[in-house]
Amino acid sequence: MSTPARPLHRYTYADYLALEKDSPIKHEFLAGEIYAMAGGTPEHAALAAAVTALLGAQLAGKPCVLFSSDLRVRVVATGLATYPDVSVVCGELARDPESRITVINPKVVVEVTSDSTEDYDRGEKLAHYKQIETLEECVLVSHRSRLLEVWRREASGEWRHESARAGDSVTLASLGCALRVDEVYRAGLVP
Repeated sequence: MSTPARPLHRYTYADYLALEKDSPIKHEFLAGEIYAMAGGTPEHAALAAAVTALLGAQLAGKPCVLFSSDLRVRVVATGLATYPDVSVVCGELARDPESRITVINPKVVVEVTSDSTEDYDRGEKLAHYKQIETLEECVLVSHRSRLLEVWRREASGEWRHESARAGDSVTLASLGCALRVDEVYRAGLVP
């Protein structure tokens, strides 16, 4: 006779929100599970800051707001609640009905990959992000090499991929902005 598998505790979104309210660390929520988010490396922090600075300068005077990783974004279609490294909302903020401090309508999200999150960022998390109705572009910033990747939703609803390496740039058409690879990696912390 085999030992039955231990049932996993399934949390509700309300349980998650209560935990986050008093927690000194950030957590991600998906399918009844709560996952602690690890702190970033100096390289990760520098890349996120560079993208924030570059986009911030280009968004001046536009009806868009740039947010750091302190903003929680929820994917209503899948239930994922997470903290993108950078997100941009244009127009009025649409807030999660269950959490007024959570936004559900980013136009652009940016994730800086890391050793522990790269596969998730490129796979499952990207698939979740693509379910956000308002999302037009998702940017992945590599922590391994000078590489920016953009997934862009076409008018047909299909997603197209574009990448840029040292000396190149990517356009974020939804924002009327561009990111030059060499400027993002200017700190020199990534080869």
